[in-house]
Amino acid sequence: MNDRYLEITFRKGQPLAAYLYLTKTKRTQSLKTIKIDEDLIADYDQNDVPVGLEIVSPKTTSIQQIKDALEKLHVEPISEDELAPLNTT
Repeated sequence: MNDRYLEITFRKGQPLAAYLYLTKTKRTQSLKTIKIDEDLIADYDQNDVPVGLEIVSPKTTSIQQIKDALEKLHVEPISEDELAPLNTT
């Protein structure tokens, strides 16, 4: 079962910020962050397990960038349907 979910903050109908939770619990504390690229930052817990992916600029970050980042993190691939809320055009 997939426990991840996408949280997006919108302003004037456009995505302003987004966060892809990779675990079911929001309360998992992030103890380390690593910049994947200009638009993506990975958060890790105390066991060095990725717990989330911050999408810094959701309007300009491509679906492929997110998929590539998850592959680098050794996280289960994501479908375009799961990321569909980011597509506002």
